[in-house]
Amino acid sequence: MKTKEEPQNEQNTRRDFIKKSAIGLAAFTIVPRYVLGGQGYLAPSDKLTKAVIGVGGMGRGHFDYEGTQVVAICDVDQNHLKQAASMLDKGVKTFSDYRELIQLPEVDIVHIATPPHWHGIMAVDAANAGKDIWCEKPMTHTIGEGKRVVEAVKQHGRMFRLNTWFRFKDTFYGMGTTVKPIKKLVDSGMLGWPLKVTVSKHTGYDWKFYWVGKDHLEPQPVPPELNYNAWLGPAPYKPYNAHRVHQTFRGYWDYDGGGLSDMGQHYIDPIQYFLGKDDTNPISVEVDAPQQHTDAVGIWRRITYTYADGCQIILDGEGKDTNVPYIEGPKGKLYPGFKSDIPDLERKLAQFPDPDPEIVEFSESVRTRKKFALNEENGHRSCNIVNIGLAALRLGRSLKFDPVKQEFVDDEAANRLINPVMRAPFSI
Repeated sequence: MKTKEEPQNEQNTRRDFIKKSAIGLAAFTIVPRYVLGGQGYLAPSDKLTKAVIGVGGMGRGHFDYEGTQVVAICDVDQNHLKQAASMLDKGVKTFSDYRELIQLPEVDIVHIATPPHWHGIMAVDAANAGKDIWCEKPMTHTIGEGKRVVEAVKQHGRMFRLNTWFRFKDTFYGMGTTVKPIKKLVDSGMLGWPLKVTVSKHTGYDWKFYWVGKDHLEPQPVPPELNYNAWLGPAPYKPYNAHRVHQTFRGYWDYDGGGLSDMGQHYIDPIQYFLGKDDTNPISVEVDAPQQHTDAVGIWRRITYTYADGCQIILDGEGKDTNVPYIEGPKGKLYPGFKSDIPDLERKLAQFPDPDPEIVEFSESVRTRKKFALNEENGHRSCNIVNIGLAALRLGRSLKFDPVKQEFVDDEAANRLINPVMRAPFSI
């Protein structure tokens, strides 16, 4: 899919990349070492082995995860690759093509730390290659990609971890507590039902509206260290500009979705959990936002999701409601700092059971073959909420959603965003 504006060196790079793709399609499936050695098998170092794809920032930050050892890394930017390699043992293997990395028989876990437009393809390829998967948020760039990841992980019996952790550990932003007592409070029924959850700067959440794109980018020369065609991958070809890649890619629809895509799963996934909706999604979304540019992500004022039972999630981008509770129900309210209008809340709450325990260390999940707390299924559902909102923003209108079919209702334009056409030769 060449364009007249595309420079000759980009055409040559693309032909090389497509040629490699054909080779990659013929790759055989590799079985991880723990399968060959039986359940509980460990590497000689007594650690699970890990390969990291994308080492420009987030990937480097997860080299030292407890119980794992990095044995391979991959990046399409040679400067990133060199910097990351300098932080690791000399024996670590380096790659510019992730398809070579996932074929390594010594790799147990593939950690995907690329921009989101690559997450789905890489996760499916890793599952097909017999690897367990650790993926950064958002889980996938589209709803359709998420469905394929769920299918591939199930088909090949893989373990999957989505890297947002607030449903099971760490203080949950402005709430002054982990999510566990919030889940316990919701399950107790003391707040009543249905519930409304408001996510805004007044309840402790920053929507990072600095992640916006520029609506006019002048073409620039591609830096010699960057394989820009490989960085684009399945995304449409557009002339290189430094603002499209690396730290500022979040401002462009082709690769991400601004602050909502960056922080959405961090904020929304725990809500899905404590509302008990890990197997479903809202049935509608309403948006209040300026008209979005076709390429560059803009800001928004308010996004309202509604579930079939009347529960709502309000994303307040402009901070309109200054004294709003984080959770509001017909019987009570919960404010930041775990404050409530329910008298003697903590004593009353102590009478109720704690939430069910979960596996919260991925190394345990890999060894026992039991699902991680935030896995491909519930992670896909919370990612859907992000992508439902992004679709409404891009189209500039409210949408109806069918949580069973995972499709928009009577809206052809919205449904085209579920499985957008990928640039050849990529598919999922």
